[in-house]
Amino acid sequence: MNIDNRHEIRLAGSGGQGVILATIILAEAAVLAGHHAAQSESYGPEARGGSCKAETLISNRPIGFTKVQRPSLLVAFTQKALDQYAQGLSEQCLVIIDDTLKSPSNITEKQLVRLPLLSTARNVIGKVQTANIIAVGCINEFLGLTDKETMQQAVLHHIPKGTENLNVKALEAGMKMAADWKKGHQA
Repeated sequence: MNIDNRHEIRLAGSGGQGVILATIILAEAAVLAGHHAAQSESYGPEARGGSCKAETLISNRPIGFTKVQRPSLLVAFTQKALDQYAQGLSEQCLVIIDDTLKSPSNITEKQLVRLPLLSTARNVIGKVQTANIIAVGCINEFLGLTDKETMQQAVLHHIPKGTENLNVKALEAGMKMAADWKKGHQA
């Protein structure tokens, strides 16, 4: 991460998709890499299935205000979350969505990244609950927050025992997915 960089990252989906865990992992990886980080979340009264948003700020400088105001990256897992949290984004905000979602009219093709997050979790990794870890790998690849080993260390600190191999595979799948997308979309 370059000096004076600040990333305001928002993940949105429904309760139970692991968006909060993903932002916690991103914040921990940033701290392990020597950066400053702040993490927050909000969700509806229906814990599972209700709307959920979680955010992480990452900077090379101390963070004074700990709420995301101008996201530099949004990841959306559900149409409802995308429609709700894609409003008011700047044209510089990178928007990563599951490839089954319809893009809102205010999102330009230049800022949009469609990736098979959920189907990769379900069909390649074998567990749909790993979509959040796939997203973490994608985010790290797009933003260059930490090296692979540091991000893997943060993931391993927060996952259930016995799922280490599955989650490392999901992290690597996300990094590869994003790297392949970037190669295919270079100007």
